[in-house]
Amino acid sequence: MTLETILPPERTLFGVPGGSKKRVLEFFSTFIAQNTPSLDSQEVFDRLIGRERLGSTGIGNGVAIPHARSPHCHAPVAAFLKLADPIDFDAIDGEPVDLVFVLLVPEEADDTHLALLGQVAGIMNDVETRSELRKSASQRELHERLIEAVRRQAAT
Repeated sequence: MTLETILPPERTLFGVPGGSKKRVLEFFSTFIAQNTPSLDSQEVFDRLIGRERLGSTGIGNGVAIPHARSPHCHAPVAAFLKLADPIDFDAIDGEPVDLVFVLLVPEEADDTHLALLGQVAGIMNDVETRSELRKSASQRELHERLIEAVRRQAAT
């Protein structure tokens, strides 16, 4: 399973209103529940907030990777959000976040979950990739650049 297979263009969102970490996670929870019938927005939100209480998923350099397990998630689900304005995400470097990669996995997920998180972290740790994503001027361009980065990483 790769990021390319779980991140369709319609789940790459451009210019998402931020405001706060809570609002972004609420936005994602509502969005993903509308697009995935087995998921309930409140349950997804509660799980993401629960994970954030364990420690922020803001990994630094303006990037956050909120993730959670869900008993109603039958296969990994991903979304990528480029926020309209950076927000405080309690990131480890204290910097505001504008690139958010959200990952939901089945409750019983194992190494697949960790491998996907590793792929995301690897892509988002690349300075050039972050710069290209931030330069994107449309949803389509954002998705294309993200998938290019996924393919580059897979080739190395």
